[in-house]
Amino acid sequence: MSTRTADAVIVGAGVLGASVASHLARSGHRVLVLERGAPGREGSGTTAGNLHMQAVHTKRPGQAVPLDSARFLPLQRAASDRWETLEEELETSVEVRRTGGFTIAETEEQYQELRDKHGWEAAAGIHTEILDGDAARAALPLLGPTVAAATWCDLDGYANPLKVTPAYLDSATRHGGRTVAFAPVRRITRNGDGWRVVAGRGAAERVVDTPVVVDVAGPWLGEIAAMAGITLRMTPVAIQMHATVRSSATMSHLVQHIGEGLSVKQVTAGNLLIGGGWPALSMDLAGRSDASLDSLVGNVALAVRVLPFIRDLRLLRMWAGPLAATPDEMPVIGEVPGAPGFYVAGGTYAFTFAPLWGETLRCLIEGKPPPVDVSDLGPGRLMEQWSQEDNGPEQENHQDRRSKRC
Repeated sequence: MSTRTADAVIVGAGVLGASVASHLARSGHRVLVLERGAPGREGSGTTAGNLHMQAVHTKRPGQAVPLDSARFLPLQRAASDRWETLEEELETSVEVRRTGGFTIAETEEQYQELRDKHGWEAAAGIHTEILDGDAARAALPLLGPTVAAATWCDLDGYANPLKVTPAYLDSATRHGGRTVAFAPVRRITRNGDGWRVVAGRGAAERVVDTPVVVDVAGPWLGEIAAMAGITLRMTPVAIQMHATVRSSATMSHLVQHIGEGLSVKQVTAGNLLIGGGWPALSMDLAGRSDASLDSLVGNVALAVRVLPFIRDLRLLRMWAGPLAATPDEMPVIGEVPGAPGFYVAGGTYAFTFAPLWGETLRCLIEGKPPPVDVSDLGPGRLMEQWSQEDNGPEQENHQDRRSKRC
């Protein structure tokens, strides 16, 4: 065993860890990425890969607290700009497809939600168009008769999650970064002004001294933080996806539902991917999470109702994957109060935000202004001792934004 040093140790080689590794390495930092298993295998490998640029539905099935959709939009606008140049930045194709998307409504209440979000989107600089049911079906004849209205956004799209994370890691490697797979972090302790990170076991054990730890461990984010004596209130969940067999090119747009858990797209290979955040049967952070038959039936039945042509396609497989989530369903990103040099990032829609969060973390670590205001998304709100006392303004800012939306 020998002790090494790094400018930053990144815990987790999912899409967020890979993104921040690339950003830091390209900026001249010596980065080491430690991954408990295979890179990109967990939530980043099981996600749908959607690029959600118009407002998302606020509650996935079973979700207790709605997310603040209006607060998301400036972040989505900033993320959209970064996805536009990502392949050039990474010097490879990651199958980014900006083919536009429809968000549909089936009830008058949902139609009003479309009108509300249309105003928020305009304020955020995201162009969307409201269509009634007939106009939506004229634009996309695949939509079924229950669709009462839709919004169209030409910024929506998707990318291949199985290519994005490796491309980011390759970028980091080209600029001197290192990724060590199957090296679970076992201890994180204070070491002078920095941190000492111990990973792996036996002959493979690594001890690394570093001034910066970036905890982007997805559903394990809270466990990793706890090793450093940090208690964060995280609520990881497992959700599932469904894929049909390949078929000829039929649908080029992303279709989402404003009021229920549904996203559907046809990927480059021809498969239809059906998701929407339906819960898995169980979440097993030590193994594989089990998919739910009830969620399969509910998700696919909803997809067939909105897009009837799907009923003629055979289901190929389903899978479940864990993801990080917070009690308020908003992202978490920033330096942990009281723990200098310890940064976290995670939460729902991490795939859409990955390019933005990588850049944001690099700026924060370098002491520069981040590209977007994340002062209300810091980890202090998830720490009891800070959210009740020292982090009052952070809470207040978030609540103010919610009240403005209302």
